[in-house]
Amino acid sequence: MTRKLHLLNLALAALLALTGWQIRHRWLEAREREKRVLRQPPEAAAPVAEPPLRLPEAAPASAYLEVAQRFLFSRDRNPEVIIELAAPKPMPPLPVAHGILDLGSGPTAILSERPGQTQRAYRVGDRIGEFTLADVTASELAFVWEGKEIRKKLEELKPPETAAAAEAPAPAAAKPKTAVVAATTAIASGPSDIDMGGGIRACRQGDTAPPGTVMNGYKKVVSQTPFGQVCRWEPVK
Repeated sequence: MTRKLHLLNLALAALLALTGWQIRHRWLEAREREKRVLRQPPEAAAPVAEPPLRLPEAAPASAYLEVAQRFLFSRDRNPEVIIELAAPKPMPPLPVAHGILDLGSGPTAILSERPGQTQRAYRVGDRIGEFTLADVTASELAFVWEGKEIRKKLEELKPPETAAAAEAPAPAAAKPKTAVVAATTAIASGPSDIDMGGGIRACRQGDTAPPGTVMNGYKKVVSQTPFGQVCRWEPVK
């Protein structure tokens, strides 16, 4: 009986040893397969061509008409939107022209921004009020305002009192008294308040002083130009 038990124990031990050997053998094979798989380079998958996305169609404005008309919180709502356009900016009055001078360096316009204001000399490119002087000729002036060019005759830009005086008939010549003539000569002679640049002053209208006259620190100079005689008062150095 004892002999049979020993043989049974030996058989069981041999079976356990065989089972352990099989398990280890299968584990080693599994490790080897894993190494072979990991050493293989991955296969690049072919790119999948996806169809282009279709953009959703924009809803027309008429689709919202029913929503505007059936708005529950405002029964008096008007679906028609009224857009008020801004009125165009009115153009300000053009500058007043008192004359054009040319001393050899280009024409110069004697202008004032409003009637009765101080007269100044302006050249092409100078700004007067909201306007820019764009061109000066013997009979025309051109201004630029808000990107638009306005061209006017010199007669159209003269002050109202000058234009009225030019249109009015000349009064009958009367023999003035000596005292009146002397007073008029004194007022008409001498440099005016019109600055022509560089300290040079324009002559007064009807200046009767002879060329070379020195008065109030200025000397009267008269030059002959293609446009006629040009009168000015230059500072005495």
